[in-house]
Amino acid sequence: MGWYLEVLKKYAKFNGRAHRKEYWMFVLINIVVAFVLAAIDYGMGSMSSSGYGLLGSIYTLGILVPSIAVSVRRLHDTSRSGMWYLMAFVPVIGPIALLIFLAQESHVGSNQYGELPRATA
Repeated sequence: MGWYLEVLKKYAKFNGRAHRKEYWMFVLINIVVAFVLAAIDYGMGSMSSSGYGLLGSIYTLGILVPSIAVSVRRLHDTSRSGMWYLMAFVPVIGPIALLIFLAQESHVGSNQYGELPRATA
């Protein structure tokens, strides 16, 4: 949970680097929260026919900026510009390539985006 809160503390921080574990723990917790909110939405009857629930939609909007920010910092950690995040909008191959970049090892030592982040929490 510490990783998740750390990302939320850096709500709109697009500079610097994010450790691989920080990014993936944030993603994992978001998936768990999304499933829980979907179950609550379904139970409350606030799920639309398209599969979107009220609580899930509000959560998604609230977490949008931190999700983009931590992704950009993660790309910085692999010595890539945050502009590579736009690759997600290229049909088919873009999201796959972005996923590969986000899963790669950190660049050892310092790079143009800062020092190697410490794996804490």
